[in-house]
Amino acid sequence: MTPSRLRAAVLGHPVAHSLSPALHTAAGEALGLSTDYTRVDVPESGWEVFWAGAREDGGWSGFSVTMPLKPLAARDADRVTPLVEALGVANTLTLTPQGSVADNTDVMGIMAALCAAGPVPEAPRAVVLGGGATAHAAVAALQALGAPAVDVAVRTASRARSLDGVAGALGATVHVRPWSAAPELLRHADVVVSTLPPRAADDLARLWRATRPSVHGVLLDVAYDPWPSELAAEWQHAGGAIAPGVDMLIFQAVDQLRWFVGGGPHQELPREACVTAAMCRAVGRPERTVPERVRRAQERRRPE
Repeated sequence: MTPSRLRAAVLGHPVAHSLSPALHTAAGEALGLSTDYTRVDVPESGWEVFWAGAREDGGWSGFSVTMPLKPLAARDADRVTPLVEALGVANTLTLTPQGSVADNTDVMGIMAALCAAGPVPEAPRAVVLGGGATAHAAVAALQALGAPAVDVAVRTASRARSLDGVAGALGATVHVRPWSAAPELLRHADVVVSTLPPRAADDLARLWRATRPSVHGVLLDVAYDPWPSELAAEWQHAGGAIAPGVDMLIFQAVDQLRWFVGGGPHQELPREACVTAAMCRAVGRPERTVPERVRRAQERRRPE
């Protein structure tokens, strides 16, 4: 049964720039819900007080969680999905009369953004740039898309140590590579996910440009401002397809709404295509739907 009201917020520090309120408000309107979706700036030091109050309040549908709170959301939820158990980070908290549930919808967002941008082979050669929390989700997404192995290029090897545990939990093969290997990895990749902050890959873009590359794969840059990033522009110039981070944000929000409204990722939203189109319009993106390949993958997820 679809609720009549949606009360939710994006949590993190900082969150003033977040597009989540625009996305979820548009979605709520498309679903005919009374929607109250806000931003709440919660630094890591304020998490425990906020979370205790939110649980006691009883009126929240759920939360979209960004850094630095993703590990804390995974730690403090009453129940976590197998994805969160493997990744150690959560970006979605759903509150129910039975308690709180943590999930990671970034995985679906990455898969859908890549597949919506261009063709992804059944066993793609996959590369991730960066080794932080979003890289965990990227590895899971690329494994779900059939990548036999994932090469992760990092500037500092210690940044990627947590990936060993993630790879083991997922049963994925991950190779951590030095940053100097990134240009050659990109040359042969079918799919690339840059999880780096804005402009952090500009030096790589300039170095790569000098090699006069030719590519045919898909690149997702999760940093959505500026767009296109220098790396995305170079990838497109070399013949590849590109996806902005805002597309990942849209698709992960679809998955979040499945939790907030329907209680899990397996059940499509009522009028989901219309809801997704409304979210796209809210942030100035072309209308699209969740790719069928990703829809099938969601249906196969283990029961939570």
